[in-house]
Amino acid sequence: MDLFSRSWAALRTAVAELSDEDFARPSGCAGWLVRDLVCHLIIDAQDVLITLATPADTEPTRDAVTYWEVADTPPTGDDPLDALIVRLAAAYEDPALLKFHLDDLGSAAGRAADLADPAARVGTRDVVLTAGDYLSAYVLEWTLHHLDLIAHLPGAAEPPAEGLARTREMLEKIAGAVFPSSFSDKDALLIGTGRRTPTDTEKAALGELAAKLPFVIG
Repeated sequence: MDLFSRSWAALRTAVAELSDEDFARPSGCAGWLVRDLVCHLIIDAQDVLITLATPADTEPTRDAVTYWEVADTPPTGDDPLDALIVRLAAAYEDPALLKFHLDDLGSAAGRAADLADPAARVGTRDVVLTAGDYLSAYVLEWTLHHLDLIAHLPGAAEPPAEGLARTREMLEKIAGAVFPSSFSDKDALLIGTGRRTPTDTEKAALGELAAKLPFVIG
């Protein structure tokens, strides 16, 4: 849960440090500008608040790793929900409003996470898991989207090293495979989730795993 807080704080700080011009740059998410991704993070913060306020009285059905599902194809940005995000983001017009809304909801989500009982059971997406597992799962969400946020922003601060390492660990468990030790955590995540195409040398290091890529997590 501490890693959730650190990863989330780092991502919100990265957004706070964006210039107005940065919001119009492409993100690492297909079909989304940086402003669209920030709008998605606002909805993520709402989801965290809603989930932590939705107690469940049944046994957990998922944990931090099995919470995520793997899709067959990467997103194109044409999904109706993705398209809705684009329209919502455009409605803000002023990037300062997006920053303010994320800071407002994001701070509340962070406080709710700090106050949550890790053993408490919560319900979301028709599954039940402990609050601790739910928040641990979101380390992956924050880390991947932090990489998406800075994909075309040279010099921007990267996600915390421990968040990158933990997300790689989760991705490898989800994939049922281990990425080459020669890969940095960042490269393993970018290549493993289809955010970057591996070089010929990296493909050779991946071996048979290269044919299984990407692992599209959602």
